[in-house]
Amino acid sequence: MTITTSAPPTRSTPVALALGFLTGGVIGASPAAFVVGCVIESVPLCVAGVGLPVVYGLLFLLAGAPRRAREAAVVPRIALAVVESREAVGGEATSDVAVRFDLTVAPDDVPAYRVAFTQNINLTDLPDYRQGVVVVVQYPPDRPWRVRIVKRPTPEWEDRAADARLDSAPGPVLVSESPEGCGVGFVTLLGLLLAAAGVVLLFRADLFDGDASDKPPPSSSSPSPSSSSSSSSSSSTVVSSAYGTVALGPNQSFLTNGELRRAVGLLTKGTDSRAALTVVVKDRLLSIVYAPTGSTATTFDPDSPPYDRFPALVEEARSGLGVGSPQTWQLTVERLTGSLTVRVGVTGPDGAASLEANGQGKVVRRTPVH
Repeated sequence: MTITTSAPPTRSTPVALALGFLTGGVIGASPAAFVVGCVIESVPLCVAGVGLPVVYGLLFLLAGAPRRAREAAVVPRIALAVVESREAVGGEATSDVAVRFDLTVAPDDVPAYRVAFTQNINLTDLPDYRQGVVVVVQYPPDRPWRVRIVKRPTPEWEDRAADARLDSAPGPVLVSESPEGCGVGFVTLLGLLLAAAGVVLLFRADLFDGDASDKPPPSSSSPSPSSSSSSSSSSSTVVSSAYGTVALGPNQSFLTNGELRRAVGLLTKGTDSRAALTVVVKDRLLSIVYAPTGSTATTFDPDSPPYDRFPALVEEARSGLGVGSPQTWQLTVERLTGSLTVRVGVTGPDGAASLEANGQGKVVRRTPVH
């Protein structure tokens, strides 16, 4: 909508910049949190990604309620206007059509001005708004560009419109309400990028180190600066802030009684108690993935699983689920549903099968080869 006089210069206020940055942050953080939550299988993070824009929208509505109430309480001004031109811009398929009007508004106490705006008009009423017709309009005193045609004016104003003859206001250039400066768009984009990058960086350990159990341990002769490692002729141990692994040498297996418990002790000995996200055991490789600082994912104490029951669970999966021989197996401990779960997956020439046990090592579900 447009006005010829007193249009303030284009600028970006601090409040508009802050609101743009916050809006961009929500737009960037919400999908990033949802995608990252799906990748790392974090239900709270997925819920946060979906709920963040909803909460922000509600807060935005609540924060703007006082302003809208003040605007609604302002008594609009009534004035006469003459139709300079009109043009239908949409809505042909309905009874109402969007019409763009160019009017000369002539208030009683200020000079006349030109304004352009769009308003829905019923098709049957269009002949009442032809060029040169004087109409009754209203607008807020502090926002004279927000003109609306009064479709059913009071008898007094209806009589004034019928008897009035208005001249067109000079000046073909129409000035719109001051738009937001380009600074708002820039800070919105900046907030979007920073929020999305922040979510990814916050959960980078889960995203990029979650498959640590499948990576070979670094050579003990050239350890990473952020990890401590020790090795012997029979095993190699690597401990870092994100994960810990123990790899056995040839002719050894974690199915040997006591071997798995000893390896877990190597990873937890002399360190602060750290919560684990997953524990993965293969024939000669043990991996523990630790939860990053501040993570909201469901975790467990790495010393709590029933390690003494693991050899029997693996043996039952290899011999009782019909996969045939030889087999490969993998045991995974996690706590996605609130209680500790032990899953053993085996594959052989006849197919793949699995079994599931609870936190005490008792089998609760078997999925044999079909």
